Amino acid sequence: MEAQSEGLRERKKRLMRQLISDTATEMFLDRGFYEVRVAEIAAACGVSEKTVYNYFPTKESLLLDREEQMADGLRRALGPGAVRQSPVEAALALIESETNSMFAEFAKDRAIDLTMFRKFGELIEGTPSLRAAERDMDDRLVQVVAEAMAARAGVAPEDPEPQIAAHAIMGLWRVQFRSMRRHADDTRTPEEVCRLVLDDVRRAARLIDTGVWSFGMVVQGRSGPQQLKAAATASNDARRQVIAALKQARDAWRQVVVDAQSQGHAQPPGRSQAHVHAPWQQHPQAQAQRPARQRGRERGRS
Repeated sequence: MEAQSEGLRERKKRLMRQLISDTATEMFLDRGFYEVRVAEIAAACGVSEKTVYNYFPTKESLLLDREEQMADGLRRALGPGAVRQSPVEAALALIESETNSMFAEFAKDRAIDLTMFRKFGELIEGTPSLRAAERDMDDRLVQVVAEAMAARAGVAPEDPEPQIAAHAIMGLWRVQFRSMRRHADDTRTPEEVCRLVLDDVRRAARLIDTGVWSFGMVVQGRSGPQQLKAAATASNDARRQVIAALKQARDAWRQVVVDAQSQGHAQPPGRSQAHVHAPWQQHPQAQAQRPARQRGRERGRS
């Protein structure tokens, strides 16, 4: 009986919290953030101003009210005990689930105004305190993601790999939000907007998945922390090889220029004033070899 009573109280608290947040959001969108007082929101909900602050510690949190819910979901999806999959795949599954649920609710109410996403974004961008609060919230959620993945990988949350991976993964939610603002208008149905938003998020996920692949292997337990150092070493080796190749190509091209000038050409042989490139001119080493072959043929003819 006590468990049932506790469940009812929690449900009542959840519904009251949602009512206060929805009412505040509607009033902010209608009149502006600074023009609405918390006391007015409380009166509209039939509660005291103190009750509002019991649910929401700041006026900004009335609008940015999903941090705790997002943090819990991120810990479950990315932390120890989560399904073995890459962090990007886990984050994508989380976004797909919440986006589908959100637009399924919208689809039930055909009178809903989808342009509220654009108005919501404009309200945040036009309100300095909301912009600052949103950035602070993003920073806290990035740290939640870094800590969750680091706990699975057995590395420190402040290591560069979980930090940069966390920033990239949280970027998927920014893509989601911007995509909703871009696609949600009065010409599309909720189903259409949902599909377009998820297409954008999946494209972004494919892009960043390649970048966090090696760290993702560690998070999934398929290797150890030493792989991070090995990956970094391999990356540095590859970078040095690229630099060496570029230097070699640059030196070869300089030699072509010197040879051309010694033969009285204003420009390297085969390059017209219009800079039309023959196929062999597209690679510096080929450029270095062709004048040598050409000189050999000239000596053979003399």
